[in-house]
Amino acid sequence: MKYAQTIGIMAAILMVAVCFLPWIYIPSLQLTISGVHGTVNEQFTFGKQILAQSFFSVLLIAFFALPKVWAKRTNLFVGFINMAWAIKNFTLFSLCRAGECPEVKPGLYITVGLAVIVLLMTLLPRLKLPVGSK
Repeated sequence: MKYAQTIGIMAAILMVAVCFLPWIYIPSLQLTISGVHGTVNEQFTFGKQILAQSFFSVLLIAFFALPKVWAKRTNLFVGFINMAWAIKNFTLFSLCRAGECPEVKPGLYITVGLAVIVLLMTLLPRLKLPVGSK
């Protein structure tokens, strides 16, 4: 695919931006949680998911930009880790606790969707191979 690297880079950048959108709303506490603000109270916190998303996005962007075979193979590995992280976030944030289920906001769905796009783009690297190689 001609634009796979560009689409992958844009999706990785958008994954960090989506951390600023609301992910869930807890009605009983009247609290909206995102990837940046994940604290419910002193004992219960989701953490700052933007740190991990930023780390994975920087790695993905760097490996998308490098035209080396080892970078594309490593990017595939990082893409799978990023996808697993997005699924973990979706499961952790949307889980019902003490009989109360949070209201899942579009930001959490967008995060998983962008992780799927990034993973698909890692499967379509654009490499120019030498002419005489067999």
